[in-house]
Amino acid sequence: MANRIPLFNFAVPRIRILHYSWLAFFITFLIWFAHASLMPTLKVYFGMSDAQVKALLMLNVALTIPARVLIGVLVDKIGPRKSYSALLLISGILCLLFATAQTYNQLAVMRFLLGFVGAGFVIGIRLISEWFPAREVGIAEGIYGGWGNFGAAVASMSMPFLAFHVFGGADGWRAAVATTGIIAILYSYVFYRGVRDTPEGSTYFRPMKAGGLEVTTKGDFVFYAFMTAPLYLALVLLAWRLSPAGLKLLSAGETQIAYLAILLLTVYQYYKIWHVNKHLFVANAPVPPRYQFKQVAILNLAYMACFGSELAVVSMLPQFFIDHFEVSKSLAGLTAGCFAVMNLFARPGGGYLSDAKGRRRVLMICLLGQTLGYALMSQMGNSGWTLAMAVGVVLATSIFVQGACGAVYSIVPLIQRRMTGQIAGMAGAYGNVGGVLFLTVFSMVSPTGFFYVLAGTAALAFIGSFFISEPRGHMIEVHPDGRIEKIAVE
Repeated sequence: MANRIPLFNFAVPRIRILHYSWLAFFITFLIWFAHASLMPTLKVYFGMSDAQVKALLMLNVALTIPARVLIGVLVDKIGPRKSYSALLLISGILCLLFATAQTYNQLAVMRFLLGFVGAGFVIGIRLISEWFPAREVGIAEGIYGGWGNFGAAVASMSMPFLAFHVFGGADGWRAAVATTGIIAILYSYVFYRGVRDTPEGSTYFRPMKAGGLEVTTKGDFVFYAFMTAPLYLALVLLAWRLSPAGLKLLSAGETQIAYLAILLLTVYQYYKIWHVNKHLFVANAPVPPRYQFKQVAILNLAYMACFGSELAVVSMLPQFFIDHFEVSKSLAGLTAGCFAVMNLFARPGGGYLSDAKGRRRVLMICLLGQTLGYALMSQMGNSGWTLAMAVGVVLATSIFVQGACGAVYSIVPLIQRRMTGQIAGMAGAYGNVGGVLFLTVFSMVSPTGFFYVLAGTAALAFIGSFFISEPRGHMIEVHPDGRIEKIAVE
């Protein structure tokens, strides 16, 4: 049974860590989406074409996919305190450089590099798992993810106000964006001074080898290799969309360079996977404490279905409501904002119910609700639908989508403690893969077909959730001196 956590009792160390963590995540999303609501201004300021605007939006998520994998490795190796502090500092500097860009090319490069900030989410997942017991980890991770995600909504609401009403002038957007960078730089110091990786006396377990997940069977090794491929295929898809065959932002030569860079990155990742797991192919070699990779694979698919669809739906909903219900741009923006705002409540709710009622059961219910919700949304363009009906279905669907996100990350920390960062990174990267895939689908089909694809993906994840194992008993970890420790997961 889940316990109620003393959410605003700052005298409790784990509660202080929770608030330090979600605020760090909030700031990363504030930076990541600071430019989105300023795009009309940036388009005029830099004389961008529609294709260049679309390219800038795609570049914003491109680096996040490999970055979440990399940050997952880093946090497991050096700890959340150093990792988050460094990420906030570097991202703050990149944000300042974005604010000083003088040409579209400079703007595009900085936006591409700022995709790195989207990997911050992974760090807090590991930190929260170190400080909260299993019976509270779902609600704690849900608060961290839900409240942190709200940074995107705050960026959308605050950036135009700062740019036009506080700073003003033609360059007001620069000062508004730079403000978020300064906040990140200052908070990197606050976070470093205020946070510990683990409670006093606890061990921070690290992977035996870095660079890839440790698996425990040859079959899981093949499964892991298979599940890694979509992360890099999504990058190929992005490069293709920017090529002469797509948005025509890259030349043929630049596209070939992009493909080569992705190939080299892929080869390196598979080399690290082999390096970490080659002992599986040596007779009588010691095997690390066992876990089932299917747990990771199912959560990857589930997070692609929920968070990936959220990224895509929030991007397309405003124009959908303008086209089908003839609402104003302001009202259309509010409808998309409502879908994201539910993160504040539904994601912690999904985590809390997972603690209280069973993680597998709650994940299945949320994915089923998401499937039905998207199936209903596919009909919103038909005659007979009122605006109120459409908004009601969107909000109801959003509850299940955000609840599924909370349910996924109530399970992630309970698979294998020493690799929580890498597991969270892989699942988080799949969320971004979903965003790229679904937005690409949206550019090729009607809104009705788009929502059917989202419903089908959620249904596939729902079927997969039948095969996930409810975390029970203990996970086994090994101390540096060889001692075995059992960590409760229920």
